[in-house]
Amino acid sequence: MSNYGGAGLRDRAWQMMKKIGSQPTFSPTSLVMLSIASTQLGSAIAKTLFDRLSPAAVVLLRVGLAAVVLLLLWRSRIKGIEHKNYGALILFGLSLGLMNLSFYLAIERIPIGIAVALEFIGPLGVAIANSRRLLDLIWVVLAGCGIVLLAPIGGLAVNLTGIILALTAGGFWAAYILLSARVGRAIPGGVGLALAMVVAAIVMLPIGIVTGGSALLNPQMLLIGFGVAILSSAIPYSFELEALRWMPVRVFGVLLSLEPVAAAVIGFIVLRETLELRAIMAIALVTIAAAGASLHGREGARG
Repeated sequence: MSNYGGAGLRDRAWQMMKKIGSQPTFSPTSLVMLSIASTQLGSAIAKTLFDRLSPAAVVLLRVGLAAVVLLLLWRSRIKGIEHKNYGALILFGLSLGLMNLSFYLAIERIPIGIAVALEFIGPLGVAIANSRRLLDLIWVVLAGCGIVLLAPIGGLAVNLTGIILALTAGGFWAAYILLSARVGRAIPGGVGLALAMVVAAIVMLPIGIVTGGSALLNPQMLLIGFGVAILSSAIPYSFELEALRWMPVRVFGVLLSLEPVAAAVIGFIVLRETLELRAIMAIALVTIAAAGASLHGREGARG
């Protein structure tokens, strides 16, 4: 799963930040790859907690602690939010919380690599929405073939509920991208994201407390949860903003399409999750479709 920076917010941050600063210490490509690795490592570590905490409780830790970090970073600019933007901000936070919840419920049941590949259907759909070009139809067909290959038929042992939850996460990711663009236009910088994270934490609070109980206050769980929040949000968000100062958004989208592959590799290294050849082919098809849509899509398609 991608980190919290939506395409619209990223685009504006890139345009603003590219005007200042010196050459990056690391190459933009390296920063994006490190961001991808950090995001997927955070998901893998989160999955290791599921035998002690419910996925909902882990989501609460992730978004709650991430909200604290982001509020500290943007506290000086949180002021004067117009009432007319409250609705979009609440929907933004709701989509963020439900995206994480459905994704974590998915990876509880299926390998991370498969879940991320299925989740990418959301941003892929946003990228090619309303397009009538034949080339974009090719990306849809490739992604559709990937989904069919992951269907639990013909001996492939993939949990159907996990597949549905991952696709649901993709739907919420699509909503998140569209809402992030709307909120980003109305609320400058990362303020909108910080406030949306607060909304997500509030949404997750009841179910997280009910399913997590006193284990949420365990110092070890809090420490690991903080690590997940940093790996899954703070580090990727910072690295991607820096990369976007020096890299075209379209190239950034192509690199981000490698997330399903990275998720499969990290899932194998950290969790010893092995994939059948059919699943590997499916991940490859979705990755190619996402990269193609980003490379050949119209500017702002994901905004």
